[in-house]
Amino acid sequence: MNESTIPKHMNSPNSNWQSAQITHAGNVRPYNEDACLIKDDLDLWSVADGMGGHEAGDVASQMIMARLAEIQPSEDLATLVDRIDDTLINVNNELRKLGREKYNNRTIGSTVVSMCAVDDNIAFLWAGDSRVYRIREHKIQQLTRDHSEVQNLIDQGLLKAEEAEHHPAANVITRAIGASDDLYLSTAVDKSQADDVYILCSDGLYRDITENEILRLANNLNVDEVCQKLMALALSREAKDNITIIATKY
Repeated sequence: MNESTIPKHMNSPNSNWQSAQITHAGNVRPYNEDACLIKDDLDLWSVADGMGGHEAGDVASQMIMARLAEIQPSEDLATLVDRIDDTLINVNNELRKLGREKYNNRTIGSTVVSMCAVDDNIAFLWAGDSRVYRIREHKIQQLTRDHSEVQNLIDQGLLKAEEAEHHPAANVITRAIGASDDLYLSTAVDKSQADDVYILCSDGLYRDITENEILRLANNLNVDEVCQKLMALALSREAKDNITIIATKY
């Protein structure tokens, strides 16, 4: 089955968040290497985009979600971030070992972006080019920064942002879970406001949909409709890659 969605729900009885998720193989690839997680017993959301082909990339992305699902709740955001960080480092080690022992030294890897919240305090952790966007007061902002060759070129002033998606190195990432023995996750923090909408996604979404289109579809809709509308628009385009979306609203 290429597509799945979780209806809008409260993550826990004490949560102020409503969340939904959807994933699809896209219009070209026969299998889906993406994976996603909404963890019901604490405010944790994650998207992973596997690398390495069928029975490799999907192994990596699904392993990440399975391990994150085991994290215990915490009333302290810093503790929760530490638990996510430790979990992803352990998964990195597992995938390195798996690649050596089962896949003839092949890299079994995945991007990941995780968002966690304690009350209105939010933290993000990521490796690769899966992203988090925030929609606030009818404006959209990308809250993560891609670990990619094109982002490095943009940072050096050698490439304009609007040229990035069509650059030959557009799909080359510089950091991922399982890609090297040492894993360094980027982190950022935010403080949510009423009616904020956060979109976590794999690169399959923003390869075909602009930020303005995300903004338009994320305004004044519930999170289920946001996921469904964004996916429908992406699938109306080329959709060469797998597409995964989580929408969560405070």
